[in-house]
Amino acid sequence: MNCKTFALVFLILPITRLHLSAQSTECDTVNHSSYACTMESIVLPVSCIVLGGALSFTHVGSGIDDKVRDVIRYRNHKTALDDHLQYLPTVAIFGLSLTGLKARHDYVDRTIVTATGYLLMTSVVQIGKRTFRVMRPDGSKANSFPSGHTATAFLGAEFVREEYGSWWGVGAYTLAGLIALTRIYNDRHWASDVITGAGVGILSARASYWLLPYTRKLIRGEKAQLTALPFYTGKSGGVSLALRF
Repeated sequence: MNCKTFALVFLILPITRLHLSAQSTECDTVNHSSYACTMESIVLPVSCIVLGGALSFTHVGSGIDDKVRDVIRYRNHKTALDDHLQYLPTVAIFGLSLTGLKARHDYVDRTIVTATGYLLMTSVVQIGKRTFRVMRPDGSKANSFPSGHTATAFLGAEFVREEYGSWWGVGAYTLAGLIALTRIYNDRHWASDVITGAGVGILSARASYWLLPYTRKLIRGEKAQLTALPFYTGKSGGVSLALRF
């Protein structure tokens, strides 16, 4: 199996109908029926991935990419907004509960799904970048497809929507959309890159919830103590995890 075949299988695998059923004895606040992988839950992210691929790897799509770039990219100066804000939705997954808002899951489960989502998202993004070798609009490097910044932002936005409801989700998705547009504005990505990145981020977040009944057993079944600490250095950020058995 060559790299391109493996990448396509990796992208398609999460959208198969798994119908995961959750049976937890520890978290009684979770609606376990939402763990099922349904057609309704995959149609949006998969549509984004398919559309982004069509734009990136077809002649007509490439022309659309060029036109979008000409309209949106910067004329006077770039912005660092995308670098600084891409992790904000992820930080909000933990930070909003500190304000008194009730999250759908406790801190341990939120940490589990966040770590799982980041693992899935990062794997797909890196496989895509190294397999398809799409040149960035600014010509700096052949690792444009898909957009990692956009995938990170939409991953966090979907987590916020899942944990705190649609209203907070609208805000998080609006921010994620702004980050996606900024990647085009900064001439770092094509429209196809950010559309695919959005789909990868959303699908990775949803897949982490489908897997939660299993990852929870792996972590909580061993009576592990898991601590999460978001961090930001000014140029990059993330979540620091500490696991103790």
